[in-house]
Amino acid sequence: MSCSCRVAITLLLFIALFPLLSGCGSSKSVSPDNDELVVSAAVSLKDAFNEIAELNRKQTKTIVHFNFGASGTLQKQIESGAPVDVFASAGAKQMDQLASKALIDPSTRKDFAVNHLVLIVLANRSGIVSFSDLTRTEVKKVAAGNPKTVPAGQYTEQTLTQLQLLPQIQPKLIYAEDVRQVLDYVLRDEVDAGVVYSSDAQAAGEKVRVAAQAPDDSHDPIFYPIAVIKESRKQDAARRFIDLVLSAEGQNILAKHGFVSVTR
Repeated sequence: MSCSCRVAITLLLFIALFPLLSGCGSSKSVSPDNDELVVSAAVSLKDAFNEIAELNRKQTKTIVHFNFGASGTLQKQIESGAPVDVFASAGAKQMDQLASKALIDPSTRKDFAVNHLVLIVLANRSGIVSFSDLTRTEVKKVAAGNPKTVPAGQYTEQTLTQLQLLPQIQPKLIYAEDVRQVLDYVLRDEVDAGVVYSSDAQAAGEKVRVAAQAPDDSHDPIFYPIAVIKESRKQDAARRFIDLVLSAEGQNILAKHGFVSVTR
């Protein structure tokens, strides 16, 4: 092949690939810095945060992509370098661990909601009206979050310990990877009861019955913290999302979905 032919082919290839090459730089040079956002959030926030995200899109044109899951699992993903802009946890422990590794911007950390721990059963199931009823012989299976990764599971373990019920109920516990899986177990009648947040019970509507609420002093306070991940390249959009969560509009949405507002 002659030199002139090679030059011509090279020029044609460059022209064809130029649009692609021009998009291979940093995201900031390709599109507005704040057009998209990745938020890792406790799965119990799914319904409320999806609604807040839609409001955020209307107000700022920013699209929020969610990664919902158990707070402990999300924490580990962030520690492993997952590209996340905002983290919202169902417990302080997971946020504290990220803070100890300098992975969040501490100035952005805020508690934005409170929840309650409840014992639920199918609406048509009778006979269980307290945590102590879980010790009865006819109760075979009780679903709870895995205390290793799920804050609700940690709170459940604390409650059963404080009520002096854990040794009797431990063999009956079926561990789930997050609270929504606990709810699914109950809804599918695969367990006799489950321990979730009051917001999850509300999400299930009339399909489940709250048999009992755990005493507030039987477990650590259930505060939901939120913060910007330190390495986020969308700092402005991340801060705006947090501001919306903390705003009156955001708090009203959270309250609608069963969360208690934090005013401090």
